Amino acid sequence: MNSTLFYKDVKITIDSCDKKIRLKKDKVIMAGPCAIESYEQLLNTAKFVKSQGANVLRGGAFKPRTSPNSFTGLKEEGLRILKAVKEETSLAVITELMDVRDLEKLYEVSDIIQVGSRNMQNFTLLTELGKQDKPVMLKRGIAATISEWIGASDYIAKEGNNKIIMCERGIRTYNDYTRNTLDLAAVPIVQSKTNFPVIVDPSHGTGVRELVKPMSLAAMACGADGLMIEVHPNPSKALSDGMQSLHFEEFEDLMDSLRK
Repeated sequence: MNSTLFYKDVKITIDSCDKKIRLKKDKVIMAGPCAIESYEQLLNTAKFVKSQGANVLRGGAFKPRTSPNSFTGLKEEGLRILKAVKEETSLAVITELMDVRDLEKLYEVSDIIQVGSRNMQNFTLLTELGKQDKPVMLKRGIAATISEWIGASDYIAKEGNNKIIMCERGIRTYNDYTRNTLDLAAVPIVQSKTNFPVIVDPSHGTGVRELVKPMSLAAMACGADGLMIEVHPNPSKALSDGMQSLHFEEFEDLMDSLRK
């Protein structure tokens, strides 16, 4: 099958806060903690980011960490918390799927299923997600070329699901100041090669809290369809990715700047 057929008639609509978000027409702001730590932590964050204009809540229940000795998420309890906060706030939610065996659990809760960088070429997982009728956000692999990233999306679309959101989250280069190197040129390139919306994750793309705002503004300036931002009520106490998570007041400042 010609891959260009996958990109025709791409329509992604998400219900959030009694409104319909139409990807590519409406800008999407996904915000929340890297990891779900407790009901109170997630609820407080969700209410705040919603008040500032975020329309999708992010929160990891299953966390792929570099070391298994790090916090790897609350797993099923995290999903229960995510579901409860979703019902409380009416926000659409996104969370990461790592194992196809957990698909049914996530499917009941998550409005968008995230495939993380480490699983970008997990073809068994991608193929199964292609059989589902739910939006999938595909993060770019840490060392993936643009062609490899698009090729991975084809595994999903080939099975019939073209509700795909591409997420540029930085790649590994020789630079060692930032966690990754955010490849903003990928945004217009992927938009021109496919018909999928492209959002940018400057939190993982830099790993540096102070760089999240300028890179967010740069991402939107180059035409990104939205952003994914890590926000935490107390980043210094975060169980994962505290260095790149915004304080509430920093997220408020970012959203004010995006509205200008």
